[in-house]
Amino acid sequence: MAVTHTVPAASSARAAPVRTITRQDLRISLRDGWADFMTMRGDLIFLGLLYPLIGVVAATVTLGGTLLPLFFPIAAGISLLGPIVAIGFYELARRREDGLESDWSHFFDVRKRPSAEGIGVVAALLVTIFLLWVAAAAILYVGLWGIGAPESVGAFLTRLFTTPEGWGLIVVGNLVGLAFAALVLAVSVVSLPMLVDCEVDASTAIATSVAAFKANTGLMMRWGFIVAALLVAGSIPLFIGLAAVLPWLGYSTWHLYTRLVDRDAFPHCQD
Repeated sequence: MAVTHTVPAASSARAAPVRTITRQDLRISLRDGWADFMTMRGDLIFLGLLYPLIGVVAATVTLGGTLLPLFFPIAAGISLLGPIVAIGFYELARRREDGLESDWSHFFDVRKRPSAEGIGVVAALLVTIFLLWVAAAAILYVGLWGIGAPESVGAFLTRLFTTPEGWGLIVVGNLVGLAFAALVLAVSVVSLPMLVDCEVDASTAIATSVAAFKANTGLMMRWGFIVAALLVAGSIPLFIGLAAVLPWLGYSTWHLYTRLVDRDAFPHCQD
């Protein structure tokens, strides 16, 4: 097990103390998350299918009309909402850690947690960030390509990959998307698991999450790339692989949270 050192959360006096971690902690989190998935998969598979369904709906809507230029931003941006979908998996991982019964019937028990209101606040914040990302993508498209939808999917792809403005949209769009993804990671990587685990408010959970991100920026970005790579792999084809990837990442994020936050030193996280 990697050696971790407690670091005061300088971003807020209300934040829980956080730790610095190593790459081994990332590997252990993924390993333990996979063990949880293999133990608690069963009927949870159908819950994982909710996420691919969102992706398929987004694809159908955007490819069928004038929103075609926003297909890629919407498909990629759905990952910004992944932490919301994973909340139920945090609850199951918490129950398993506490030696409680953990099956699909407990997936929605997060609504009974003391910090359920804070969970709603953070979820609303992530939805707002997603909408801002889509708006930013639309503004970028109009700024580089002008107003008007492409005549067809083929025409759109040809212009995207064979013209300077197309490559400009790809490069700038990815950079802007990376900034939004880093923001979501900093805000949610600890806050949502913490709200499931502890009796705290949203501001305390977010402050702790940002503090953990700042204390481990390089490794948190590495974690973000791991998550992105697994989501891309799970999205091919037709988002079906996400039925396994999403639960795995949900459980893994819970274990990462337990390594990032010193829960023993924070009374609000003690039963």
